[in-house]
Amino acid sequence: MRTGDAREGQKAIAVKTPARFPRLFWTIPLPGAARPPAPGSGPPYRSFCAVLLLLACAGCLSSGGGAIDREALVRRHIPRLSEADPLSPFSVGNGKFAFTADVTGLQTFPEFYEKGIPLATQSEWGWHTIPGPGGTTLEDASEYWDVDGRRVPYASRQNTAAGQWLRANPHRLHLGRIGFEFSDTSGRAVGIGELEGIRQSADIWRGVLESSFAIRGVPVEVETACHPEIDQVSARIRSQLLGTGAIGVRLEFPYGSTRWGKDPGDWSSPERHRSEIVARTGRSVRIRRTLDADRYHVSIEWDGDAEVTQVARHSFLLAPRDPGQFGFSVRFSASDAAGRGASVRETVQSAERHWRRFWQSGGAIDLSRSTDSRAGELERRIVLSRYLTAIQCAGSFPPAETGLTCNSWYGKSHLEMHWWHGVHFALWGNPQVLENTLPWYRSVLPLAAETARRQGYAGVRWPKMVAPDGREGPSSVGVFLVWQQPHPIYYAELLYRLTGDEAVLGRYRDIVFPTADFMASYARWDRARGLYVLGPPLIPAQEIYRPGTTSNPTFELAYWKFGLETAQLWRERLGLGRVPQWDHVLDHLPPLPENNGLYQNAEIAPDTFEDAFHRRDHPTLVAAFGMLGDARVDRRRMRATLEKVLESWDWPSTWGWDYPMVAMTAARVGRPDLAIEALCLDTPKNRYLPNGHNYQREDLPLYLPGNGGLLAAAAMMAAGWEGAPPADAPGFPKDGSWTVRHEGLRPMP
Repeated sequence: MRTGDAREGQKAIAVKTPARFPRLFWTIPLPGAARPPAPGSGPPYRSFCAVLLLLACAGCLSSGGGAIDREALVRRHIPRLSEADPLSPFSVGNGKFAFTADVTGLQTFPEFYEKGIPLATQSEWGWHTIPGPGGTTLEDASEYWDVDGRRVPYASRQNTAAGQWLRANPHRLHLGRIGFEFSDTSGRAVGIGELEGIRQSADIWRGVLESSFAIRGVPVEVETACHPEIDQVSARIRSQLLGTGAIGVRLEFPYGSTRWGKDPGDWSSPERHRSEIVARTGRSVRIRRTLDADRYHVSIEWDGDAEVTQVARHSFLLAPRDPGQFGFSVRFSASDAAGRGASVRETVQSAERHWRRFWQSGGAIDLSRSTDSRAGELERRIVLSRYLTAIQCAGSFPPAETGLTCNSWYGKSHLEMHWWHGVHFALWGNPQVLENTLPWYRSVLPLAAETARRQGYAGVRWPKMVAPDGREGPSSVGVFLVWQQPHPIYYAELLYRLTGDEAVLGRYRDIVFPTADFMASYARWDRARGLYVLGPPLIPAQEIYRPGTTSNPTFELAYWKFGLETAQLWRERLGLGRVPQWDHVLDHLPPLPENNGLYQNAEIAPDTFEDAFHRRDHPTLVAAFGMLGDARVDRRRMRATLEKVLESWDWPSTWGWDYPMVAMTAARVGRPDLAIEALCLDTPKNRYLPNGHNYQREDLPLYLPGNGGLLAAAAMMAAGWEGAPPADAPGFPKDGSWTVRHEGLRPMP
């Protein structure tokens, strides 16, 4: 008997919640079903929520074998190198700022890393805009589509002059390169191939890079850390070469790059920007950077005797004079009023305190007692993903797919990816990190409302590729995507359910309700069918379909149902009446497309499993159950669909978050063996580098949605989900090969 067969007879819409697992999350009623009473409608609700919250926290306790030794868990996966690897530089950061270093602990040999992961210094606030065509707007990059006789503009002309400028501006900056300048006794520069005895580790328990090597037999030791509260990197160097002129520290600054690609710096335009020393003391220098209308500041401070000289237009040399040991700090800030930075000692101590708190709080999963050969690698990926997302995805703006390591789409955020970047924080006991991004949605409400108005819709239409100011980037694909629209409703509801805090309803109603207004108005009434239709024009999450012919994709239909029903529940919780139009859409959405006993990609793809064309890119037809737990899904049919997907999909064409998505579906349909198989699938874009990054391809060597998705799936598989079997770690196989100890995790809806 296959795993889960004993439960196969249960209807997916009537799964019994185990006694140990409270019915904490939402349920979406089927059309025609009686409306459930609104949570919060009775006086005892607050006490009831408190009880539910306490019960949910049962998942916060370690399961089996006592508390997890978290330091041991983290330390067994500290990345180490004994030679330079262009795909595995190590980074330090604080969630809003990151510094990526080579084997020297600084950014000494950038050319070696150009074809791998480039060495860059980036921040949440560091953006640049080149002067462009005067008055350029999205209208200049738009074309019009007919929607029921209406002319609707979409900014899809990305290859026009206006489209290219709007896509590339603003772009995230490389704030400055900090590297050693090594020379031998004759003054000749020392190359990376001449470093001897390389030993480097990213001590993620402490938040410190430890690097050692030798030059002509003389050892050099370097510690590198990022301050957890200010955008500063500090380094401590020990070597007998110090004070001899053989070791210096060079700071170099590029112009902003408008090229699509990894390197966020343009090093070939020195005449287009300025780098000026504007203040100097005995142990510090402040540099003002000016790039067109943008400006930021760089402060260099050091211990002991040293001198800073400007050796080129945008290059500065910090020359230590003291032998034996030297420390320096470089702070980057948007304002010249940022104040003094921290010393090297203060930075390292602050980093150690911060990371110790980080690892000892929130969630943990220990697989060390498992006998399955895949357990060690899966645990490594989980631990390193926790670190990488913490240093790059914990800011106040939805992250870029490449975080703060380098650029891809000009460093801009893709809002449809925010689910994969952010949801895991809440499940791992850090809901405030997800919540920190929600005020940004409020800040761009006017632009999102203007987009909806221009297209003739109500409410707000959230962009896809977006800069911090909320302006959408033109795209022949992105502007037709809609699966990012319900995301803010999901985030707000998740926070409400996890915290039990009714104040959440007041804080985010202004985001939830206009989002639902757009969703209801976007659905087009088909009189002949007596049903609503999503699209065209529409490109689903599975981006292989053309916008002019696509309608009613499976995942988007499920997400529309979730979004509108949840928005109605919010109105009821707040004592407001349900919106009739939202209910009309809810009651007349089409069923999820299916054929031959299997779910299909979309209504236009009834031959999903007959024609190989359809079985590539994201297999999001299974996400309706895996991500959302849609109560309309027939569990037996979804299970058969999942098995067919795993058997026949073109996996090299998929992406890093697809494997966690498939794993979540496998767990829900009672196939934990397939959940593990999906997470460990041997396919090009499910590769995790020594530094923990999820590699995709040469021009996209890291992909944080894969790391975040892995964390979301792992939390769900360990802590469970609504309707999960009563066994502990219900998403892991029960064949005796997996021993899963977990604590601090929250169950998934």
